[in-house]
Amino acid sequence: MSTQTFGPGIEVTGAITPEFAKIFAPDALALVAKLHRACNARRREMLAHRAARQLELDAGKLPDFLPETRALREGDWSIAPIPKDLQCRRVEITGPVERKMIINALNSGADAYMTDFEDSNTPNWMNQVQGQINLIDAVRRDISLEQGGKTYRLNERVATLLVRPRGWHLDEKHVTIDGERVSGGIFDFALFMFHNARELIERGSGPYFYLPKMESHLEARLWNDIFVITQKELGIPQGTIKATVLIETVLAAFEMDEILYELREHSAGLNAGRWDYIFSCIKKFKNKPGFCLANRGQITMTVPFMRAYALLLLKTCHKRRAPAIGGMAALIPIKNDAAANEKALAGVRSDKARDASDGYDGGWVAHPGLVPIAMEEFVKVLGDRPNQIDKQRPDVQVGATDLLNFQPEQPITEAGVRLNIDVGIQYLGSWLAGNGCVPIHNLMEDAATAEISRSQVWQWIRSDKGRLDDGRKLTAEMVRGMIPGILEDIRKEHGDENFQRIPYTRAAEIFQEMSTSEQFAEFLTLPLYERLD
Repeated sequence: MSTQTFGPGIEVTGAITPEFAKIFAPDALALVAKLHRACNARRREMLAHRAARQLELDAGKLPDFLPETRALREGDWSIAPIPKDLQCRRVEITGPVERKMIINALNSGADAYMTDFEDSNTPNWMNQVQGQINLIDAVRRDISLEQGGKTYRLNERVATLLVRPRGWHLDEKHVTIDGERVSGGIFDFALFMFHNARELIERGSGPYFYLPKMESHLEARLWNDIFVITQKELGIPQGTIKATVLIETVLAAFEMDEILYELREHSAGLNAGRWDYIFSCIKKFKNKPGFCLANRGQITMTVPFMRAYALLLLKTCHKRRAPAIGGMAALIPIKNDAAANEKALAGVRSDKARDASDGYDGGWVAHPGLVPIAMEEFVKVLGDRPNQIDKQRPDVQVGATDLLNFQPEQPITEAGVRLNIDVGIQYLGSWLAGNGCVPIHNLMEDAATAEISRSQVWQWIRSDKGRLDDGRKLTAEMVRGMIPGILEDIRKEHGDENFQRIPYTRAAEIFQEMSTSEQFAEFLTLPLYERLD
């Protein structure tokens, strides 16, 4: 592996092709280095604080709203005004920074497109750097693709672009500053800002982001400081950057006012990141006596703890004049099965109808074919209004016990266990092969849903309540016994050629290790990242 130096202490070990070279302008990497040197020590402190909070939870301390910020929660304040092209976000589509996906998503008819360097993207070097190139071209409307005899180009009207960098826990191992790996989030953010911020402003838009995986308002403060430094370095007005925070950890749900306040000059609201939120609840309370959740399919947005979280997010946002964006409908259109397809579309319709009637300003879909259905449900409620931020919810009263009311606990079935194993193996195999967004059994799976799959199996094995509906206690031996048959079913489903091309066998070994080992890996992507080029 060759190493290239781009200034004092700045080294890149990833391959830099002639096409990649334009991304790594010395000034671009200088911005990465400045942000790293200013902020990485604090990032490390935040990660250490997460670990300390986990030890407190393991010892039985339950989270609650912060007493020291009570005056802030009760105060009368609002975020800064929202730019015009972020005021109407009735339907947002999401997907990885892959070239065809970017074109199709921007053309989908959605109001906004969140392009993703994180959960729906395998963060190998090629994907991260090619993704930056794709976005440079997309911002300038130069993006096109010739594939399968088709030509893909942007329409005249396209969705507003938002970018999700990686979370604080992920490094970029191919770039070191003063001998230390740079934060993956800083790397993704800084390169996009350097190459596109001015271009976006000149085109009447701006650099807009989604921020993932935060667990406290102090982590939001760190992002805000990064925004301030970057805008100063690039000579653009303070407050130009706007960011929507994904509330996808249970601890962040107790600090939503505080997170909005920390980012108030740069805030574009909050999003109910439901799948990671479920994973976070399992992860944070995995060692709590009595904690247990039923089959993944039973944990819908209408169960007590998810309903409380969704309504509190909505109320909090609108109180602060901030957009509230609903979470992902993971269902996708089903070809060649009209009945199953109609059921899936009805599920999406119901999900978006509930969000819209509750007061949400928009919601997420994962497939262009679902944009019209989601749009229809929001238009029914909003009419020609861009949002419904004026819909306050004083009737919503959510306390700590509501956020921690983890139901249902049953049923847990053998079919549910097998489905988790199946999804986990298939997703891990595709992720290792370079694809982080995968349709499996008519659902669009990403790292968040795979995390639910493996963490549930791990927790069921250890919980006294981890019993199947026929009375059997789930054990590690039972899980190990199921995996060979499930792996064979995957081979039959995908055929020998694909089974050899995609490392499903290795994925099965990893899933077994991660779901049955004594130690719980905080994120499955952390050890897997070290296996990537």
